[in-house]
Amino acid sequence: MREWAFMSDYQRIAEIIRYLDGNFVDQPDLATLALRAGLSESHFHHVFTDWVGATPKEFLQCLTVSHARRLLLEGESVLTAAYESGLSGPGRLHDLCVSLEAASPGEIKAGGQGWKITAGYASTPFGKVLIAQSPRGVCWLSFPDGATGAWEEMASQWPRAEWLHSDGAAQQLADQIFQPSASRVPIRAHVRGSDFQVKVWRALLRIPPGSLVSYGALAMAAGFPAASRAVGTAIGQNAISYLIPCHRVIRQTGVMGNYRWDPIRKRAMIAWEGCLSAHASD
Repeated sequence: MREWAFMSDYQRIAEIIRYLDGNFVDQPDLATLALRAGLSESHFHHVFTDWVGATPKEFLQCLTVSHARRLLLEGESVLTAAYESGLSGPGRLHDLCVSLEAASPGEIKAGGQGWKITAGYASTPFGKVLIAQSPRGVCWLSFPDGATGAWEEMASQWPRAEWLHSDGAAQQLADQIFQPSASRVPIRAHVRGSDFQVKVWRALLRIPPGSLVSYGALAMAAGFPAASRAVGTAIGQNAISYLIPCHRVIRQTGVMGNYRWDPIRKRAMIAWEGCLSAHASD
């Protein structure tokens, strides 16, 4: 059995999701899952309530395909309303009050010359992130998961900038993003991409937490109804994970699909947001 003593709550959750994926036919009960985690049932219960504020049973219900399909129906109606009302409509931004600024061709050509970009590692409900902020906003957010070359990949976005390493600043920014109740200060996302990509990323910002949409519905909302495949590619090229919520797009069947930073993390994010939204509406 894997040693759990030094694992974060997210790592424990991820292991449980993997176990459920391999044993869904058996429909393991909570006692079995707690045993699998090497925890007592009461401790197992506390892991979930500390992490998401929900019971293990509530969280596991948010992992089901039937739950995803219900969120899909609700999310697509929200996205359709936002699309019909235009970018100035009430569905324009999600609860974090995120604004998106696209880098100009001149800025991209300059490669960040003259900029100071602060970056560092921070803890979040979904593991450690690498996050960076340029003078114009958050320009990178990834889950490196110990991968080599993560910093170099980030820095290659703005190769002529001066990069300053500050884990403290990174943690403060991550807390604003992943603990929205702590602050309602608007957050700017600063992206570099083609006009097509930027339109797709703007459409992603119209999907509220706790909602899901299909690739086809997002393509429609972005103004490219016949380009679902290209829209999917643009989603995968999003360099600002979670803040630009590419994890809220799934297949029409209710299957979660792939995710640049681990499909298990995508499922955990969806269930986490689903639980938080359900409790917020109680």
